[in-house]
Amino acid sequence: MTSHIMPTYARQSVTFSRGEGAWLWDNEGRRYLDAVAGIAVCSLGHAHPAVHEAVCRQSKTLLHTSNLYGVELQTQLADRLIALSGMDNVFFANSGAEANEAAIKIARKYGHQRGIDNPVVITMEKSFHGRTMGTLSATGNSKIKQGFAPLLPGFSHVPYNDIPALEAAIAADSNIVAIMAEPVQGEGGVNIPAADYLNRIRELCDRHNLLMILDEIQTGVGRTGQFLAYQHNAILPDVCTMAKALGNGVPIGACLARGQAAEVLTAGNHGSTFGGNPLACSAALAVLETLTGSGLIGQAAEKGEKIHTALKQALAGNPHIVSIRNKGLMIGIELDRACGELVGIALAHGLLINVTAENTIRLLPPLIIDDAQIATLTETLAALIQDFSR
Repeated sequence: MTSHIMPTYARQSVTFSRGEGAWLWDNEGRRYLDAVAGIAVCSLGHAHPAVHEAVCRQSKTLLHTSNLYGVELQTQLADRLIALSGMDNVFFANSGAEANEAAIKIARKYGHQRGIDNPVVITMEKSFHGRTMGTLSATGNSKIKQGFAPLLPGFSHVPYNDIPALEAAIAADSNIVAIMAEPVQGEGGVNIPAADYLNRIRELCDRHNLLMILDEIQTGVGRTGQFLAYQHNAILPDVCTMAKALGNGVPIGACLARGQAAEVLTAGNHGSTFGGNPLACSAALAVLETLTGSGLIGQAAEKGEKIHTALKQALAGNPHIVSIRNKGLMIGIELDRACGELVGIALAHGLLINVTAENTIRLLPPLIIDDAQIATLTETLAALIQDFSR
């Protein structure tokens, strides 16, 4: 079949027609267990009643007016996010990349306010912050940058989970204004840093008057067992971005700021036509109410450990497993070889998985996954990995 869609994705040969909870059905009626959740988006699963009701209700009254006027639901959502995060204010966008663009603009203007003409943001190797020109330049993955030079200046990359490298980069460049990091690198291979890594970044930023920017696009909204991953470390960043699970499929992004970072952007500095419109905010409010009122966030840590333990037991002794790691319901199974073909193999067995960094199976199941579905996921996947390894 001829398609007029640009071939920017190597899509699997399946099209889904409906979903319910952790299950999806294709247009031929076959059922699949979804351990990708729209790439960490559908944390409440598919067709969740609260989100469905909120979107339908809002679509009957008001979809959009623009940010030239007050948006009541946007104010309500901002208040809720600030209460949950400990931050001071928020800018609403439509995606994670846009939220990160706002964070980068805050860092650059902050630098100019300090008299730094060429501000530099430190980001991490193997990081992923988006595919716009700004966030692509910030991303520490040379492969996805190929063909898009010249990239934007103003970024310095250091190894992830390496505090001495950060200290050396700061000492070598007086133009550094911020450190930007993911609490867990998702696209980079589910890389989990030392327990005190974020605390030490916070200390460096305090010592050198730098902004600490945390990209919580994938880790945020409950996936790691806290509403935001930095809450495991009992710290506050200066800027935090989120998107993905915030709308459970309705596009919305948010850039939260605190202290001096919250005062950087003023009228005319930044904007978004659709950002924080009534429909998106209605969905996000329903997501937050459901997550915080159900215990699902705390359960994410417990469910992640169940999956991690089951996979470790089932794959014990397999010499091709490098490691199995998780932070809540972000799970990575790293093999000693490329394993992208496992995605198609799993699909044929009714299971949706993802492979990132070429050799790491990434699982991002919805937070509503139950024990029976966890058993199906781990048993099916372990068997497929064993066969593939042989």
